[in-house]
Amino acid sequence: MQDDNIHTGHRERVKKQFIENDIENFLPHQILELLLFYAIPRRDTNPIAHRLLNKFGSISAVFEAPIELLMKEGLSESTAVLLKLIPSLSRVYLNDKYKNNDKIILEEDIFPYITSKFIGISEEVVIILLMDLKGKEVYSGIVRRGSVNAVDFYIRDIMNLCLNYNAHTAILAHNHPSGFALPSKSDLNTTKLIADSLKVINVKLLDHLIVADGECISLKQNGFDEYF
Repeated sequence: MQDDNIHTGHRERVKKQFIENDIENFLPHQILELLLFYAIPRRDTNPIAHRLLNKFGSISAVFEAPIELLMKEGLSESTAVLLKLIPSLSRVYLNDKYKNNDKIILEEDIFPYITSKFIGISEEVVIILLMDLKGKEVYSGIVRRGSVNAVDFYIRDIMNLCLNYNAHTAILAHNHPSGFALPSKSDLNTTKLIADSLKVINVKLLDHLIVADGECISLKQNGFDEYF
């Protein structure tokens, strides 16, 4: 009973600290500890948080670890699922926050908006953003899971989306899970093929963005205009 009182008092203090100051001054293990309160109600989550950080190396790596590996560290399936929810929930939150269906997408918003769509995604995916004549978003979503360069498999899908949504312009984006945002020759050739295909239906490809480790690179801004 005394241990329960100690844990209860500690949890209340940690929650109060969050309510009053958010998590700006929390250490990574304290953030994990607080999150685990809601999955592990009657155990001290501090040593569990330390163990997970020691095992995976960082708080983001903990959130991105496969469920089976989290369970090997002694977590229940429900607790592992809670941790895995964080990147996906973050992606949904930021996508919704930057959703611009009712307003023009400003140039300075493009990078954070596109980057947010890749949060928690470990495989390579291709995303298309379509806008109307006024620059308002009419569609955005994943059009390909796998290499951006297998263009024959999804270029017709992109063209159909453009026609269905009466798009005027488009921005292509894909991620490099390897962590390097530099474009390959294949990336450039794919850009050229898609840009030329969209011209046939009077849609302009404005840019091709590459996202890696939270960094976003624009091919247009880096001197590859001839591929558009």
